[in-house]
Amino acid sequence: MMNRFTLRMVMALGLLMLLSSVTVAQTALLRGRVVDNEGNGIPGATVSLVSRQLSTSTSAEGAYSLENIPPGQYRIIASMMGYESSEKQVELHAGDNGLDFTMLTSTSNLDEVVVIGYGTQKKGELTGALTTISSKDFQQGAITSPEQLIVGKVAGVQITSGGGQPGAGSTIRIRAGASLNASNDPLIVVDGVPLSTGSISGVANPLSLINPADIETFTVLKDANATAIYGSRASNGVILITTKKGISGRPKINFSTQNSLASVAKKVDVLTADQIRDYVAANGNEAQQAALGTANTNWQDEIYRQAFATDNNLSVAGAFQANLPYRVSVGYLNQQGILKRDQLDRTSAAINFAPKLFNNSLTIDFNLKGSLSNSQFGNQDAIGAAVQFDPTQSVHEENRFGNYYEWKQFNSATKQYDPNPNAPRNPVGLIELKDDHGKVARSFGNVQLDYAFPFIKGLHANLNLGYDVSQGKGGVSIPDYAAVTISTLGEISRYKTNISNRVGEFYLNYTKDISSIQSQINATAGYGYYDNRSTVYNYDRTSADGTVLSTPAFPFDQPHNRLISYYGRLIYTFANKYIFSGTVRTDGSSRFSEDNRWGVFPSMGVTWKLKEESFLKDEAAFSDLKVRLSYGVTGQQDGIANYSYLPNYVSSANESKYQLGNTFYYMYSPIAYDKDIRWESTATYNAGLDYGFLNGRLSGSVDVYYKKTKDLLSTIPIPVGTNFSNLLLTNVGNMENTGMEFSLNLQAVKRDDFNLDFGLNFTYNNTKVTNLTNVEDPDYMIEIGGISGSTGNNIQAHIIDRAPYSFRVHKQIYGEDGRPLEGVYADINGDGIINDNDRYFYKSPLPEYLIGFSTQVGYKKWTLSTVLRSNIGNYIYDNVSSNFGSRYNVLDPNGPINNAPVSFLDTQFGQKQYTSDYYIHNASFLKMDNLSISYLAGNILKKGSGMLTVSANVQNVFTISKYDGVEPEISNGIDNRFYPRPRTFVLGLNLVF
Repeated sequence: MMNRFTLRMVMALGLLMLLSSVTVAQTALLRGRVVDNEGNGIPGATVSLVSRQLSTSTSAEGAYSLENIPPGQYRIIASMMGYESSEKQVELHAGDNGLDFTMLTSTSNLDEVVVIGYGTQKKGELTGALTTISSKDFQQGAITSPEQLIVGKVAGVQITSGGGQPGAGSTIRIRAGASLNASNDPLIVVDGVPLSTGSISGVANPLSLINPADIETFTVLKDANATAIYGSRASNGVILITTKKGISGRPKINFSTQNSLASVAKKVDVLTADQIRDYVAANGNEAQQAALGTANTNWQDEIYRQAFATDNNLSVAGAFQANLPYRVSVGYLNQQGILKRDQLDRTSAAINFAPKLFNNSLTIDFNLKGSLSNSQFGNQDAIGAAVQFDPTQSVHEENRFGNYYEWKQFNSATKQYDPNPNAPRNPVGLIELKDDHGKVARSFGNVQLDYAFPFIKGLHANLNLGYDVSQGKGGVSIPDYAAVTISTLGEISRYKTNISNRVGEFYLNYTKDISSIQSQINATAGYGYYDNRSTVYNYDRTSADGTVLSTPAFPFDQPHNRLISYYGRLIYTFANKYIFSGTVRTDGSSRFSEDNRWGVFPSMGVTWKLKEESFLKDEAAFSDLKVRLSYGVTGQQDGIANYSYLPNYVSSANESKYQLGNTFYYMYSPIAYDKDIRWESTATYNAGLDYGFLNGRLSGSVDVYYKKTKDLLSTIPIPVGTNFSNLLLTNVGNMENTGMEFSLNLQAVKRDDFNLDFGLNFTYNNTKVTNLTNVEDPDYMIEIGGISGSTGNNIQAHIIDRAPYSFRVHKQIYGEDGRPLEGVYADINGDGIINDNDRYFYKSPLPEYLIGFSTQVGYKKWTLSTVLRSNIGNYIYDNVSSNFGSRYNVLDPNGPINNAPVSFLDTQFGQKQYTSDYYIHNASFLKMDNLSISYLAGNILKKGSGMLTVSANVQNVFTISKYDGVEPEISNGIDNRFYPRPRTFVLGLNLVF
């Protein structure tokens, strides 16, 4: 009986298991990932089966799964705030089904929160002119310095790299700057820490010490309403950089590697060895003809190389608990320069920890970043020497100068041949015999505490304590046999600088919705303390054997300045249609006397959200339409000495000493000073229109602005006989900027498997100087723009009613054959004499128009993107041709035979004509900065992890310009010894676990 019961139970269980397995086999399992257009998983996204009201959320990696779904046709939607929803119609089969979603960032989300000074604000409620660029829109490829990420991406912003040197610095101008002598660089704030201004010894560019892979967003503040909260440091705009933070959920590991190969995109077109031989045979004397060599040396090929670079980054982001997110990253960059011996080696690390405590009322944002860089600087003197050096000579010969060929002359005192002091040095020898290295350690960070008071809803207290410290050191070593230092028997020099900046800020923020009167208020009041110190160590310069060549007047210098600030802002919104904002900041700087120490910088702005009015609210064509008006004043103090209002003396160094007995004492002379020197200030008027159509698929903005800077910090001459140096830094002069900015973003096609996006920005800017003196003098000018080969002469000047940095040249007269006539210039003033008074002002290096264009095409797992830029109206002075393009240069009467640009054959000038406007060229250009393609390979591991993206990229693809020189885009407008920007081919891998 028992056995029969047991048998029945076994049979029943077996039948139940069979039925169960049949049931499972007849249901579907759906799983996959939700990613952004870069292949990064989107945590917290919702995946829904519409007809069954079944949904789930994605994990930290963007993975999801839905079980026990009857097979059949379903409409499935992936959605997430801040992203465009993605919808697919699929047929699910019994068993395992895979389905991935790619979601694009929503362009119509006007509730997106953007960073502003000391807080955040909804994008749709801004009163100031600002632009935010997130990581998905950054420039791609081998990016070594953060500012390169947004080149060509923001209307009104011009970023010009200093050349192709690894980690080269960039000139950043927002609305063309606002000063002449003081700094025109914008204030850069990283996670609430204002970065040190100026250079750091031992590295080409201080910004290159920041790893671009750690950056999440750039926000560019352009008009005074957006920048005035930063007061005295905001005349040239503000760039707010936000770095990547931790995320909720399980750890997300991201590894990326980029390996690139760079080569010279364009070289100076110079005469060949055979052309030099032909020219010397036709024009040289017997001695010069006999001095020609038999080689065919391309000196530019000898100093440049193909350069390899590798950039590797690893990050881990996650959360210990839901309220304890973190992110840790490390990066390693090794980049060769295309100039031989040029190399940058950078190791970086970053930590972000942002816990929320006390029931989320206290948020602690801890940021720490550090980097170590080792630089080997190639000798850039070789760039000019390679253009000029005789191509008929070989690189090497047996001699006492390291076996590098040099032009020589007999020294009767030593009875031997020394390098000819009037000849260029061997370019390869310049590079190989100079060891120029630098080492920099930098760390910056902060801890920011935000506390929400539980007993006063909407009231927050924010404390920000930050620092930025660095040490740069290095030196130069040239052996005693090097031709360049043969007279001093070599050279050894050292340098070392320590920089320590501290930041302390505290502010209160109060927000309140008053629904009874349809109002909202957002008020901020705060205090800031900024202490900036540095120590510059000065060392003896010695020969290779230790003989002292020069001694500094002081063993070290300790510049120090301090800034104290009080600031406030009120934003008032009525009926969600009318927004009013006002800010005021007062700054006190130790750089000014007590009578002029404090500056007050106010601003105000208003926004009218037309879209919210009854006559447009239900108009489906418009997704956004609002008008902005603003006015504000910002200040300037950078670029002047720390205590320029005090009497001071300067050492005469080694040129002038007084002997008492056997001891030599340095002489000191007084420096001219202005005890009443005060703030330079800039007033800005701005009117803007933000628009959006077709649910945000077409959006953008238009801004017009007028800026006037007064009390320019300017250097002027003072009367002879005052016992001071003949230049004085004081407040004199005005400058004006007028401009217009336009931006447009278009989602032309938006489908699940295909998308096409366009971005366009356009800028017009006109800058002119309106005053330079305390008394009316329309002819007064400040000469600038020193040129190579003509020591003490300048090719540019500031003068009223002209653009700054305008070229000052003679008007060239041409013959019937179209060639310039040597030394024949127009008599501008009509006095019958051609002299310096006949020079006129002609063009400027400042472009009138800036255009940026980007496009992205996505098809299934493929993405193709490109970035193009254009500058129009910028001019350049060809100092390479003006210095080397003459018979005097090729057949130097002092001995050497030199090379020249091919343009020399067109002019056939006998003597150098430095001031001819023949050398001023239209340098307008169109560049393709970037061409990139990527493929989302998908999961390479099981369980939905290991998302792999493969990319290929070309940088500096092409340049179209009338200018025939190496590069039409040079910030100061003078082409001389410019380090060429390379063309770079990049392969990259990005792997997310």
